[in-house]
Amino acid sequence: MSVALPASRAEQARVRRGSGDRVFRLLVAFCAGFVLLSLGAVAALMLTGGLPALRNFGFAFLYRSVWDPVRQDFGAFVPIYGTLVTSLIAMLIAVPISFGIALFLSEVAPSWLRAPVAAAIELLAGIPSIIYGMWGLFVFVPFMADWVEPWIDDNLGAIPFLGALFRGPPLGIGMLTAGIILGVMVIPFISSVMRDVFALVPPTLRESAFGLGATRWEVVRGVVLPYTRTAVVGGIFLGLGRALGETMAVTFVLGNAHEFAISLLKPGNSIAAAIANEFTEADSDMYRSSLVALGFVLFVVTFIVLALAKLMLIRLARREGT
Repeated sequence: MSVALPASRAEQARVRRGSGDRVFRLLVAFCAGFVLLSLGAVAALMLTGGLPALRNFGFAFLYRSVWDPVRQDFGAFVPIYGTLVTSLIAMLIAVPISFGIALFLSEVAPSWLRAPVAAAIELLAGIPSIIYGMWGLFVFVPFMADWVEPWIDDNLGAIPFLGALFRGPPLGIGMLTAGIILGVMVIPFISSVMRDVFALVPPTLRESAFGLGATRWEVVRGVVLPYTRTAVVGGIFLGLGRALGETMAVTFVLGNAHEFAISLLKPGNSIAAAIANEFTEADSDMYRSSLVALGFVLFVVTFIVLALAKLMLIRLARREGT
């Protein structure tokens, strides 16, 4: 007759660790699946809500500029154009300034100054967007109308071809003002990412370059940027995603006009601003469906931008051999 020997403490510990690992894998798998499920649910909900408008107007919904709630005739071109133009202006402003801030904090600023400046920039990221909008409406719009836009119209409006972008009445509100406000809002996000990744460059790489006689700019160009290129691109596209979906600040200063105008000085509209302004006033099923369809278009545009960013990061990683 054989008697079963009790398991040793080491075997019991291995069993407990194996059970804990299985529970941990299931937990993190559930979290990842929940994210994907939520993303799919949001997309399906917006597609379902916007399907009547998409069926009624077809693919023309994307390139028609008409927006007439009285006649139930809607097109998304003006909000799409305004969203893309204001985001492009914001990135043209935010990327070089963020790059300069990150380089100053990581390469130039003395140690006693880095922490206060970094804290101030992070505080900018925490300011609610409606505060930016109110500041833009009551402070920045009059400044643009009185000083900036008249000069732009007089000096840049006469340029052949490109002058059409800078001709218009000096109202203060418009796509240029909205793009500048967006740029100010995006700067903290991009600069914080750049500063963090610049700080991760091993000191030995910098010291080796300086030892070979490189200047500070040569160290940045030949060592810091190649080492952090992937993360910098990711931070830029993170800021672009933030700019594409901004609502309240843009609503205050964009003008909210459903009229296509190539001039950056004239009022326009964006997808997020149109939804925020008009959803409570939508008094018909087609009106509401068109607004939901706008939300679905914004979702698709943001998804495409982030997917392109991911593909770019993958190509950069392969080029670097990682």
